[in-house]
Amino acid sequence: MSTHPTVFWHALDDGRVQCDVCPRECRLHEGQRGFCFVRACEGGEIVLTTYGRSSGFCVDPIEKKPLNHFLPGTPVLSFGTAGCNLGCKFCQNWDISKSREIDTLADSASPEALADAAIRLGCRSVAFTYNDPVIFLEYAVDVADACRERGLKAVAVTAGYVSPGAREELFAHMDAANVDLKGFTEGFYAKTCAGHLEPVLETLEYLVHETQVWVEITTLLIPGLNDSDEEIDALTRWVGERLGPSVPQHFTAFHPDWKMRDRPHTPPSTLSRAREIALANGLRYVYTGNVHDPAGQSTYCHACGALLVERDWYQLGAWSLEDGRCASCGAACAGVFETRPGTWGSRRLPVRLAA
Repeated sequence: MSTHPTVFWHALDDGRVQCDVCPRECRLHEGQRGFCFVRACEGGEIVLTTYGRSSGFCVDPIEKKPLNHFLPGTPVLSFGTAGCNLGCKFCQNWDISKSREIDTLADSASPEALADAAIRLGCRSVAFTYNDPVIFLEYAVDVADACRERGLKAVAVTAGYVSPGAREELFAHMDAANVDLKGFTEGFYAKTCAGHLEPVLETLEYLVHETQVWVEITTLLIPGLNDSDEEIDALTRWVGERLGPSVPQHFTAFHPDWKMRDRPHTPPSTLSRAREIALANGLRYVYTGNVHDPAGQSTYCHACGALLVERDWYQLGAWSLEDGRCASCGAACAGVFETRPGTWGSRRLPVRLAA
C-alpha cells in the first residue's frame, strides 16, 4: 500500500484534521479513515493510501464511459482504485467502490508507466472510472499530466461530489467528463446515495461554464425511485436552462445490485419515455443505455434530423459528420470529433500492467 501526501485538508482546534476534498468534510483522529476509506489521517495529515494502485485496467470503447461526443470509436484505457465518497445502495461497481480489502488493488503503475501502457495499447485517452477519481485526486492528476505529455486525453467518470477547491484542481487536468447525476431530488440523494444534490449541480455548472472540459451526463433510472415523468421533466429542464441544450444526456437501465436487489430491472419503455421528455424539453442529444436500442443510442442532427453517428451498443455504423458538422445541412454537432471515427468497436480488453 502506497501513501501519498495531500493538500486538501486542514487541522482543527480539537486535534483532528478535516478532509476538504468533498462535501463530507470527514474529521479524523490519528489512524482513522474517511468515509471513502482511502483518505486517512497519518502523522497529523490527510494522506491518500491508494496512490499508484489499481483495482484493474481494461481497454474499452470510449462510448462505454459513456461518452458519445468525444473521439467516437476510439479505445480508452480505463482504471479505478478502491473506495467511494458516496454510499449508493444501487452501486453497479460495489465490489470495487465498497471494497475494504487492499487485495482489490491487484495491479500497480506509476503515472508514467500507465501513460506509456496506454500508448502501447493504442489508446487515445485514459479514463478514471469504476470508482470516483475525486477520492484519488492526486493520483488521477499525476496520471492525467503524464498522459497529456504523451498526447493522450484524460477522462473523469465521476459523481461530481467534490468541494470547490478540489473541483478546480481535478478538472484543470481533465479533457472530458461524464458526470453521474443520480437523480433530481434531495430526498433521493440523502436516502439512497448518502449525499446531497446541490454539490453535484454546482459541479455541472462549473464544468460547463468555467472550464473547457467536454461534459456528458448519465442518469441511472431506478423503477419507483427516480424515474417519474415529473422528476425527469425537472431534471432535463434544468439541464437545458442551466447548462444548455447541447450537453448530451444519457438515461441508463438499472439492474438489481448491491443493497437494492428488491427492485426490478428498468423497462426499456422507461428509457424511451425519458428520452422523449428530454427531447421535448429542448435537449439535442439524448441517449439510452444498458439496453439494445440502436435508435436511442445513435446521434442525430438537431437542425435537420439526419443520422450523424449510427450506434448499435458500442459498435459504430454510418458516419455523416464532416469537420464536426452535419453532412446534410452543415449544422454543427457539439463535441470533440476527428475527420473519421475510430475503429475499436465493442471490444473489451482486460490488461495486467504489472505483467
